[in-house]
Amino acid sequence: MAFQAPTESYNGKIREIKLGSAAQVAVGGENTLPFYTFEGSVPNGPKIAMEVFDTEPLGWADELKSVLGDVWGDPVAWAKKCESEFGADIICLQLAGTDPNGANRSVGDAVATVKAVLDAVSIPVIVYGSGNVDKDSEVLKAVAEATQGKNVVLGPAVEDNYKSIAAAAMGFGAKVAGETPIDVNMAKQLNILMSNLGIAVDNLLIDPSTGALGYGLEYCFSVNERIKLAALTQNDNMLQSPTISNLGKEVWKAKEAKISQEEAPQWGDQRKRGIIWETLTAVSVMLAGADLLIMRHPESVKLIKQTIAEFGI
Repeated sequence: MAFQAPTESYNGKIREIKLGSAAQVAVGGENTLPFYTFEGSVPNGPKIAMEVFDTEPLGWADELKSVLGDVWGDPVAWAKKCESEFGADIICLQLAGTDPNGANRSVGDAVATVKAVLDAVSIPVIVYGSGNVDKDSEVLKAVAEATQGKNVVLGPAVEDNYKSIAAAAMGFGAKVAGETPIDVNMAKQLNILMSNLGIAVDNLLIDPSTGALGYGLEYCFSVNERIKLAALTQNDNMLQSPTISNLGKEVWKAKEAKISQEEAPQWGDQRKRGIIWETLTAVSVMLAGADLLIMRHPESVKLIKQTIAEFGI
């Protein structure tokens, strides 16, 4: 008698959201657990967004400089390289230079950078602020107005500035990534608050925060998994948004990715170490349910794309 593996079906489904305008990319849409194609439908495998910064990054590992250093300081060239050479599905433009505690670039400069990147690539663009809640409110409102019709994603919207960002997104047809500090209830509550303002849940993505391998990844995994289970098994409408894992920035600030081989010879090749650290973190968050990964090193992106392709999704 042939063995019939037991399967489950779920009464919930992750919303499919299309990003971009010229060449749209769909995220979400699954009605089963990650990679469980034997139990349900996974119409869109995890998508990869590659980081592009508006200013030259400081303090990054030498390995990153070896593959990205030729385009540092030129976000347009950087974005084009991510699309044409590295195979990014999406660009995540980080407006780190607008931070008042850093370069303090103006709103006008930020808008000009966003528009230049959008004109240079055909793939969708996510625009993330610097993390300064007051400046992000100002910058992202202006970005929303300047990119009307481009179907960009704005973020991160957090507890202290979600009202202004969500209102701007609603007014100018953008989507919003809401970020909360690794907590299921807070992720749900932020979506409730933004939807109460009037923004459609079809325009919301969840960024539940991410820890790198060895730096809270197990807790991050648990929270991502619980969000997915609540969406699928409890049909929780407010947790049925596609999820984002902004993992690149977390991985490449870990000492294991930055310390040289001379300083820690027992840790092996520094170049391989950083790439593997990012790849393993990415694999973990995919298994936990992340629909969109924000990554940094092109070799890690290549490995993750190969992994996704092997599952045929």
